[in-house]
Amino acid sequence: MSGAPGTRGDGRGTARRRRAEDVDASATVRRLAVLLTAGVAPAAAWGHVSEAAGHPVVVALGRACAEAAAEGRPLAEALGAAAPPGAAGTPWRGLAAAWAVAERCGAPLAPSLDRFADALRDLHDARRDVVVALAGPRSSARVVLALPPLGLVLSLALGFDVGHVLLGTAPGWGCLAVAAGLVLGARRWTRRLVRRAEPEDPLPGLYLEVVAVALAGGAAWDGALVTARTCWLEHVGGGDEAPADEGEATAALDLARRAGAPAAVLLRAAAEERRRDARAAARAAAERLGVQLVLPLGVCVLPAFVVVAVVPLVLSLLSSTDWA
Repeated sequence: MSGAPGTRGDGRGTARRRRAEDVDASATVRRLAVLLTAGVAPAAAWGHVSEAAGHPVVVALGRACAEAAAEGRPLAEALGAAAPPGAAGTPWRGLAAAWAVAERCGAPLAPSLDRFADALRDLHDARRDVVVALAGPRSSARVVLALPPLGLVLSLALGFDVGHVLLGTAPGWGCLAVAAGLVLGARRWTRRLVRRAEPEDPLPGLYLEVVAVALAGGAAWDGALVTARTCWLEHVGGGDEAPADEGEATAALDLARRAGAPAAVLLRAAAEERRRDARAAARAAAERLGVQLVLPLGVCVLPAFVVVAVVPLVLSLLSSTDWA
């Protein structure tokens, strides 16, 4: 499946994903639309845009398009294959799906890309809102997880021989084992809470935009849905499952058929509504996360702090008196 999402275990794949997260795909698509409107060939437009951007991800996409044009292959196929892996590459794979739909349906590429850039801009802004909203809870989680080591360092700084108790006695080893287990459990719990707060759909409403591109090429409504679904599954992924917004696309087309309204306008309106809902849901999830992080703090981190800092301190004090 061309351009399907993938993962890499090496450092280069991780670095590429991080670089991809810094790219605003909407700006690149907007520039492509301007060049195509001016009469520049698609492959040449990608070359100019990648050279001007200078970003590794955009340069890789431009190079892939140049190679595809030289070999006579569709540019959409090259875009999907060259898109970065993971969630960071989903906007580019969405672009590949829209490009493929435009090629197959004969939709005017420049206007389609111009409208698609608006959708990508909304998605980029929504992702930035989510990052900002989650920044506070994530920082709080890091600070909370650092409490047990900080407590140990504080005890050592005060001159108590907790190091000998922890490393030289059986109770100390038991304290270290219990504290390590609690901190590890808190880390896993915190990561699970953060993952649950992140949006499940990285491209809310974008499938509706792809269907609108198919309609712009003059395709029949049923044919537009088939073409959009096929290109979406080829480039964005999902196996044989229907795209998340396929039901809303069908509902928008049914409404347009009954009311005699422009279907593309209804599709784009539904896409905008999906993005607004996704942004609101992400903000609400981030606010809940700030409250939920109290649970691993109370259940795991604070007991670990007591076990690794307070208990060895008490044992050290007892061992230094006649009571031991």
